[in-house]
Formats: sequence, structure tokens, C-alpha cells
Amino acid sequence: MNTQTFLLRGFAPLWQKKTVAAIVFVLLIQAGSFAQETQRYKIGLIDLMLLKRQKLGAITLTKQIGADGVEVDMGGLGTRPTFDNQLLTDSVREQFLSKAKELNLEIFSLAMTGYYAQSFCGRTEYVQSIQDCIKTMQLMHVKVAFLPLGVQCDLRKNPEVRDSVVARLKVAGKMAQEAGVVIGIETALDAEGEVKLLKEIGSPAIKIYFNFSNPLKEGRDLYKELTTLGKDRICMIHCTNKDSVWLQNDPQIDMKK
Repeated sequence: MNTQTFLLRGFAPLWQKKTVAAIVFVLLIQAGSFAQETQRYKIGLIDLMLLKRQKLGAITLTKQIGADGVEVDMGGLGTRPTFDNQLLTDSVREQFLSKAKELNLEIFSLAMTGYYAQSFCGRTEYVQSIQDCIKTMQLMHVKVAFLPLGVQCDLRKNPEVRDSVVARLKVAGKMAQEAGVVIGIETALDAEGEVKLLKEIGSPAIKIYFNFSNPLKEGRDLYKELTTLGKDRICMIHCTNKDSVWLQNDPQIDMKK
């Protein structure tokens, strides 16, 4: 089964049912225990983009669409010291795990999307949010977390926050490494800049959560950036671009390439 066929399998039910306004696909590229001989990549959906943030219905909808798994959000953050995360409640978490097992789906990632709007590099309290995410990962047997650096920690527009970003990611990386998990970061840097950032952080538990739309909207070469980073620096690929076109019809993206 090639990648293109796999993507089409996920889209077909949406054309028929018109269930969701926007879908974002994530490809698991950490070969390891996830890979299969007949299928190099697995396709996942994001509960937030299914309009079902930390809701059990996201798992059912993922099965209906035909994907392999789902990324579950950690919940809102706001001015709280940590996420509004219901998954630390045993009964709630067990519902998610049981439903995923029943439908033969993976919960392959937890997302800290609250940091899109909140400042990871500026908040006084950030350690507890990382601790809570890692604890939830361990309880749910999830190996990857998504951490966007967001607007306030944009290292291109705000280079003065770099020292804070690096220092905090070193702390997060140590915590993740001790727990045996990986935190994937999304930045505004180009691939060469991300390679330098990862070297500066110096943690094998911090990798890149690569978003197609970032190089495309800046006019950079998507394929070259993937090659520059390479598989060992990327933990996941966020396959999204503009909302106006289906992914397989996007003139800016050659999925097979």
C-alpha cells in the first residue's frame, strides 16, 4: 500500500458524509515498533481538528474515516499552571484506552496545543505542564508529544527569547528522556535553523514535529527541508497546507515525492 492510496482511503468517507470541516493528517515516521513491512507510514488524525478536543467521539470518527490512530489534545491552558487535562482522571483515561483497543486504533501522540497561544518561553510556570503531559503519556503508553513554540516564542521574529527556549527545552528534554518518551517541537525556523537548534538543546528526546505548511508559506523547498532534517531528527510529519484544497489535490505538494 503506497502513501497516496493510504491518504485517499482516509478522505473518501468525508466526501460522502461531509462530517468534518477540516482534517489534518499526521504521518508517523519513527520506524521502530510502529512500522510494518507492507506499510512504511501510518496515518493519524488530530482530535482538535476533528472539532472533538479530548472527546471520546474523536476515536470513533477516526475509525469511520479509516485512519490508523489519533492524536489527543491535552486540553486548554490559558493562565492555569497546567492543562485542563481530563485524561489524568482514571475513569476518563480508561474510556479512551478501551475505545481505542476496541476499534484497533493507536493513540499515537498527545498534543500541548495550549502553547500555540501561551508563551512556553515566558511563563513562570511551565514545568508542571510538561510533567503532566509526560505522566499522561506514561499512563496511556504514548511515546510522542507535540509542543508548538507558538507566536510568542517565534525564534525568527523574536530571537531574543532563544536562550529561554533552549534552556526550557533542555529541562523538558531531560524529563522526557528519563521517561523514555519524545517531545516533538514545531518552530518557525527553516530546516538548517532547526538542525542548529536541536544541537544547541542537545537532547535525543527533543525532535522536530515537521509541518508541511511552514516551509510552503515561506516559499522554501519542502522536499529539501525534509532531507536536511532527516528521519533521525523528525518524530512526526504534520501533513497540512491550505484549507482550500484536499491534500492529494494540492499543487504545492507531491505526496509520493
